[in-house]
Amino acid sequence: MNFVLTKITVADEKQFKQDMQEAFQKGFEDVYGEIDDVILPEQDIEQSIQGKGGIVYKALVDDKMVGGAIVSIDDETQCNELQFLYVKYGTQSSGIGKHIWDAIEQLHPETKVWETCTPYFEKRNIHFYVNKCGFHITEFHRGEELIRNGGEPFIGDGGEGMFMMKKYIK
Repeated sequence: MNFVLTKITVADEKQFKQDMQEAFQKGFEDVYGEIDDVILPEQDIEQSIQGKGGIVYKALVDDKMVGGAIVSIDDETQCNELQFLYVKYGTQSSGIGKHIWDAIEQLHPETKVWETCTPYFEKRNIHFYVNKCGFHITEFHRGEELIRNGGEPFIGDGGEGMFMMKKYIK
């Protein structure tokens, strides 16, 4: 496997967003069934991209985009956030997610703490972050507590809540 993680280009942005949305949508629908709502609206992705310290990475295997991530880097505190990590639908469980995470850590060796979150229902994600990447669950927020920045309810957790996680770098 010829794996590369690199910053996204303007030409990749539309496909990146579509692939990420599909991965999140299918992950939700695999558990709850098909729904009309969009689990990860484009404005949520844009907010992360445009946020302070936002960096967008695409993952390539043999020159094909197979996933990516959005991180928020705080150069001052070195407490950074993995906002989104996705593997293109249909290519999961092949080690791509771990390659993405390992490359992110290598690109940001100054990090003291990484933070991320994942829905309660995403047992595969919980396993990935805790057992493969070394995160620790630090908080749990019930579904009704989660509100998007626009004041709308967050439905991407299926109403079951979200695990907040941290990884302390030694």
